[in-house]
Amino acid sequence: MSGTRELPRHDATRRGFLAGSATLGAASLLAACSGGDGGGGTAPTATRPAQGGAPSSLGKRVTIGFSSPGADHGWVAEIGKNARKAAESWADVELLFTESNANSAEQVAQVETLINRRPDVLVILPQEGQALTAVARKAMDAGIPVVNLDRIFDSPLAYRTWVGGDNYGMGAAAGDFIGRTLKTGSVVEIQGISGLQLTKERSQGFADALKKYPGVQLVAKQAANFTPDTGEQVMSQILQGQSKIGAVWTHDDDQGVGVEAAIRNADRQEEMFLVGGGGTKAVMTKIKAGSLWRATALYLPTMSGTAVNIARLIAQDHGLSETWEFEMPNSIQLVSSIVDRTNVDRYLEFAF
Repeated sequence: MSGTRELPRHDATRRGFLAGSATLGAASLLAACSGGDGGGGTAPTATRPAQGGAPSSLGKRVTIGFSSPGADHGWVAEIGKNARKAAESWADVELLFTESNANSAEQVAQVETLINRRPDVLVILPQEGQALTAVARKAMDAGIPVVNLDRIFDSPLAYRTWVGGDNYGMGAAAGDFIGRTLKTGSVVEIQGISGLQLTKERSQGFADALKKYPGVQLVAKQAANFTPDTGEQVMSQILQGQSKIGAVWTHDDDQGVGVEAAIRNADRQEEMFLVGGGGTKAVMTKIKAGSLWRATALYLPTMSGTAVNIARLIAQDHGLSETWEFEMPNSIQLVSSIVDRTNVDRYLEFAF
């Protein structure tokens, strides 16, 4: 029987980075990991490596350790839910689940505890990639493969496979949507946490995409720390300094709640439109209704379910059913998408 054991729980924070060589869509990847006939699609069975691919039936029982920051944000909360859901779908998987406070030292200590439990594989969404690199490398050196989830470690020697989102692509998708929609005018960018690699990647993608639209000018850029209160404060200040704004991109839907409040408090909602990031249910519902919100750029927190399925396959010495190689790829990157009124119904079921 499958199960999830909760190791000591606390609190904590946030999200992503970019790296990778193998890029797979979330839906196809989940399908690949959760079953299949092991036959490799249309490949002739005579030439496909026999031991590759996801098993079609239960394999040896495996224990997967999972370490994540605490669920102080909707996206991170979904990370935990999807990890548990994936583990519970397999009768041959036991999940040792931990959440840390908003500091890397506590997460390092929890990973040390998981290493001492000798799981078959570890899945780690680090509070900070750099701070968790050494302990992840310790696990790898001890013969415990590590699946690095989203925020990447400093060294490829610290993980067996990275599963994460495309932050550059997220910014590029938002920039392209705003450029195509606005065509000419002023744009504001409300970042998440200044200095994070994911913030740098998103901003660079956004800036590069806007270069294709010479009539669109970025006139203000400021961090809001992923919180609604800071989002409102920052946007209020920007509104005082900018007499005309055509569009705003906020890196995060939650902080976008505060951005929206500032715009409405200034009675300037008819002047501009909002594009978010992350994919909350509240924002998707507003997009569907045709409000101030026009779109949100995202990669889905389903990636934690994917990471658990990947960890299971690594522990059972399998690759992906769609690939001909014997082993799991080193890097699996989820596609960043733009969600607007044309496709919001398709994504609503994944909203948080």
